[in-house]
Amino acid sequence: MDDMENIPALMAEIGAKARAATTQLASASEERKHAALIGAAEAVWRKRKEIIDANAQDMAYGREKGLSDAMMDRLMLDEPRIRGMVDGLRSVAEQADPVGEVIADWDQPSGLNIQRVRTPLGVIGVIYESRPNVTADAGALCLMAGNAVILRGGSESFHSSRAIHACLQDGLRDAGLPEAAVQLVPTRDRAAVREMLTMTDTIDVIVPRGGKGLVGLVQREARVPVFAHLEGIVHIYIDAEADPEKALKVVLNAKTRRTGICGAAECLLIHHSIAATIGQGIIRALMDAGVEVRADAALQTIPGTVAAQPDDWGREYLDMTVAARTVQDVEEAMAHIRQYGSGHTDCILTENPETANQFLNGLDSAILMHNASTQFADGGEFGMGAEIGIATGKLHARGPVGASQLTSFKYLVRGNGTVRG
Repeated sequence: MDDMENIPALMAEIGAKARAATTQLASASEERKHAALIGAAEAVWRKRKEIIDANAQDMAYGREKGLSDAMMDRLMLDEPRIRGMVDGLRSVAEQADPVGEVIADWDQPSGLNIQRVRTPLGVIGVIYESRPNVTADAGALCLMAGNAVILRGGSESFHSSRAIHACLQDGLRDAGLPEAAVQLVPTRDRAAVREMLTMTDTIDVIVPRGGKGLVGLVQREARVPVFAHLEGIVHIYIDAEADPEKALKVVLNAKTRRTGICGAAECLLIHHSIAATIGQGIIRALMDAGVEVRADAALQTIPGTVAAQPDDWGREYLDMTVAARTVQDVEEAMAHIRQYGSGHTDCILTENPETANQFLNGLDSAILMHNASTQFADGGEFGMGAEIGIATGKLHARGPVGASQLTSFKYLVRGNGTVRG
């Protein structure tokens, strides 16, 4: 792999090694996978200074590229974030091994016993931007599910990802598992991405994790099946029967806690009857917190708001900006979400259980919330330890993709000399 100019040969070698590693991984014991992940967690913490130094190179590169503040926030690693990465690795390590889990078990009148059991997908390709912690999350989840993984991080997180990947390799080596189980593409060349998308002989599924441009490219050009992780155009509908205190607390958290994550709120839909009361209070609080509010005509009476433009609806800001408009009722709120949403995460704030159920049952986003911050749209917060992304498609995996979602299944059929009449 010394010749970085021959990308097809480089990727073919990586793919062949990954495919070979799946044979060992499919039968690897829970204890060995646990040991590899705990070893990786210890290595990340032990080498945290090296990781932060590598991240400093990436931050300098990001500034040179003119990355937005939100993207720089996604890229940045400090000791608390590295501690979060370590906790994520340990959390995945402590999960029950999904491989071999019996999903269903039944007997047929013919005398057959049939079991449906979880089995690894094989080789997973993960293509991601900016957030270097995805290196640890994706590597851990794929390993726990018995899959080999080929990681292709963004050019801006190149050094951080390499430092984190080295820690994953330490864990694998110490646990006696093949280092090729978790490989990182060692080049920034975008030709490697296009190559991955056509590696049907060695990659079983591609997971893109990034902006609309990356996901669109993957969906257009991939010949390998794709788990789509689309934009987080997240809506919050504030109903006429919302609790003012809860609504204020949830909206502020959903928008401002971390603006650069896919679960950050991007659009507020406010019932017209509370626009001048609860709605105005929330909008003023957002502006006081430094958020630019792009409002429809009904809300522009609130001093400090900016007139919303047509392209402000259906937009993922990933910044201290939010769109806001009034709606007549929950039906109009849902109609707006169907038109402009991305099927990622949407929320209703109301004390009326019937209205809440109408919203939860009437929309088809991957995650629907009631009276809770959309910042919880995260696999760790769902008890999955970590996630490889939020799948917004409808086939195979949907919502937070954890270890269980990175498996398929097979049928084990047992008889006793049983023949078909």
